[in-house]
Amino acid sequence: MRTLFDYPPREGVGGIFPTCDVPSGSPAEVLGEGLVRRNAPRIPNLSEGDVARHYTQLSKLNYGVDDGIYPLGSCTMKYNPKLNEDVARLAGFADVHPRTDEPLAQGTLRVLFELSELLRGISGMAAVTLQPVAGAHGELLGMFLFKKHFEERGETGRTRVLLPDSAHGTNPASAAVAGFSVTEIRSNERGTVDLDSLRAELDSSVAGIMLTVPNTLGIFEENILDIARAVHEAGGLCYFDGANLNSFIGRARPGDMGADVFHFNLHKTFSTPHGGGGPGAGAVAVSEKLVEYLPVPWIAKAGETYRLDWDHPRSIGSIHAFYGNFLVAVKAYAYLLQLGDEGLREVSGDAVLNANYLQERLKKTYSLPYDRRCKHEFVLSGEGFPDHVSTIDIAKRLIDYGVHPPTIYFPLIVREALMIEPTETESRESLDRFAEILETIAREAREHPELLHNAPTRAPVRRLDQTQAARNPVLTYPFGEQTA
Repeated sequence: MRTLFDYPPREGVGGIFPTCDVPSGSPAEVLGEGLVRRNAPRIPNLSEGDVARHYTQLSKLNYGVDDGIYPLGSCTMKYNPKLNEDVARLAGFADVHPRTDEPLAQGTLRVLFELSELLRGISGMAAVTLQPVAGAHGELLGMFLFKKHFEERGETGRTRVLLPDSAHGTNPASAAVAGFSVTEIRSNERGTVDLDSLRAELDSSVAGIMLTVPNTLGIFEENILDIARAVHEAGGLCYFDGANLNSFIGRARPGDMGADVFHFNLHKTFSTPHGGGGPGAGAVAVSEKLVEYLPVPWIAKAGETYRLDWDHPRSIGSIHAFYGNFLVAVKAYAYLLQLGDEGLREVSGDAVLNANYLQERLKKTYSLPYDRRCKHEFVLSGEGFPDHVSTIDIAKRLIDYGVHPPTIYFPLIVREALMIEPTETESRESLDRFAEILETIAREAREHPELLHNAPTRAPVRRLDQTQAARNPVLTYPFGEQTA
């Protein structure tokens, strides 16, 4: 795919510009010597049609959930109703200024308040804040709440956070940024937390545990009540990572399992498209003992009036400008109102059904290290193929078949991992097509391994030397000797 700079220049085309209204005089006189270019900028002289077609062709190279299945494990890349996008674009939501006076922002504040109440009910916890703007941001807030709790109790020696080796990759970073050290807890042969290893680490230095529910193997912690009880008896707190909530929403509540902090990914579970760098929202629910530490402002209701409440002296303060990503909250609110309790149960039921359907079919062709009923996702292994065919080869070959590869090489406890999450919005026909492609690739790996080693062959960019790309990246376009 060529860039705009690779098109042959055209004479006499381009845009029509109004008469220049810059004051007369040389550029140096008008702007000052330090702001004047030494050379003219290299801007392609192309027609509007050339530019429109170029960017249209670029847009067709993107792959998203509107194109087909996007089985990115642990990320819930599902189809989201376009209606909710329309709701978020309504002028009363999209055009509201963040500093609008409270009497003029009653509708906005009502959405935030009622969404918080819905999430509080879903989580079974005492209070919710919508301020975090990403899942990892919610994790970080959770760790700040841990820290504040122990500081107020005078237990400053609680500096360790326990983390299963099956946790999400951002968890250790969030704990470390908040000032905690991380101790890894190994998994047992069933892919869940090894209780003996956990109990061996529980002492007065432990602030708590960060538990991904279900974990990144797609397995629910069957001993979750025992885990929470052991951590609490040792004086610690329990943080549950809720990025995988679509596997049990409407059927179980983290508050009933012993969670002290639980974060939602509104951009994964509740209708905002996930990917492309945002937008996100990592709403956080807390147990009663942590409520007063939540960030300000809170959304308060008195009678039929809503307001921003700053009067919480024990709060950790604000963690984001204004009140988070509001339009993500609007979409989540619309999604919840559309589905209701019964619809949410259907979401989790379909997510689990789809994942187990694919797992049962694909384990006949690929290795399944943890062969047990999964929740919303499962992890295969690309090991066992001849001629050094690896997971990266399988992933690259999927591109040739017009399918986005799943998450690969994560979690680290599975060698040559292929982490697959079909989500609840895929039909059986879509799942069958994806399975047929993976079965075809497995057959190619045994009979024609060179096809996989050379893949992708039908993409605009062929396989890159990953080592050189990491060590010697080319980050600028080769303009020659021209300088600005």
